[in-house]
Amino acid sequence: MFRALIRENVGMNQRSPLSLCAISAGCLLLTVNHLAHAYQAATKPTYDPPANLARIDYPDWPYPKGAHESPKPDDGQLFRIPGSVKSYTDTQINRSTSTVDWFPELHPVPPAPVISGKNSAYSACGQCHLIDGRGKPDTADLQGLPVAYFLQQLADMKDDKRHASVVHASLADMIPIAKAIDAADARLAAEYFHSLPAVRNTRIIETDTVPVTHPGPHNIQLVDASGAKEPIGTRIIEVPEDVKRTLLRDATSGFVAYVPNGSVKRGELLAKTGNVGKTVPCATCHGDGLKGMGDTFPPLAGRSPTATARQLYDFKSGTRDGRNAAAMKPVVANLTDQDIVDLTAYIASLQP
Repeated sequence: MFRALIRENVGMNQRSPLSLCAISAGCLLLTVNHLAHAYQAATKPTYDPPANLARIDYPDWPYPKGAHESPKPDDGQLFRIPGSVKSYTDTQINRSTSTVDWFPELHPVPPAPVISGKNSAYSACGQCHLIDGRGKPDTADLQGLPVAYFLQQLADMKDDKRHASVVHASLADMIPIAKAIDAADARLAAEYFHSLPAVRNTRIIETDTVPVTHPGPHNIQLVDASGAKEPIGTRIIEVPEDVKRTLLRDATSGFVAYVPNGSVKRGELLAKTGNVGKTVPCATCHGDGLKGMGDTFPPLAGRSPTATARQLYDFKSGTRDGRNAAAMKPVVANLTDQDIVDLTAYIASLQP
């Protein structure tokens, strides 16, 4: 390309050394800019799994992805939901480091990192985990987590010891936040979420067929408008009870998890007995009713089966390798895809 430019210039004016100099300088500038952009692209941090641990053989359902749409201009419309006196614009709901709180009377006053975030550093925890921490299938449920456990997860992410097993998973968005949040703000968030009693946010339905779904905003899965159905196979399909309320970040609106017929019973056998040495009974570490034990083993009961399955796969692949991960690796080593479906369906069916 550069030679063509020079030939064209010479053809126009063979006696113009200044023009040749200008062309050469322009070419040099283009080359420098190209190299600079290439260097920036090469050195930009990535929070996807290390190449030697990334998996392409894992199922898609534990790692829900969203549809990225170009935002429309905010026309100032105020959105409302039944039962709340609050109203918010699209900018306040979707284009701010802060998050919305439709029902402030239902929980303690959130600290700044949960509701406001820190401008230019990190978005509010409530943006993804919702204002009361119960989260969605693509994020973690933070309610009732031990403070020490919560802080340890942030430390593991900060030290690059926690990644997802597949590229472009939602955890990649959390790691830079863990690196940015300071110790004082992290403790404020941890103590707030610990103070909130866990609630079951997912309704379990056993079935052989499920609605056809496709990715939507906020990484939620939307039921296809055609009403088409398909076999569930070895999957769990988790969709909002009320799509509009979920898209408005209403924490009180839950999810429906479609699980295969018989999975809850099979999962109970695995969880309670280990099924003849295939795994370790969950209560050994997570306590009676899987409601947690001490600062090391978090409560599991009643939480999103999608989110729980994601953790089992990440322990299995080795991408979740932080403190205490060694205790989980032998637990998941021999679990099949069917086992993980069954186990997480059972865990989600329990009362917190």
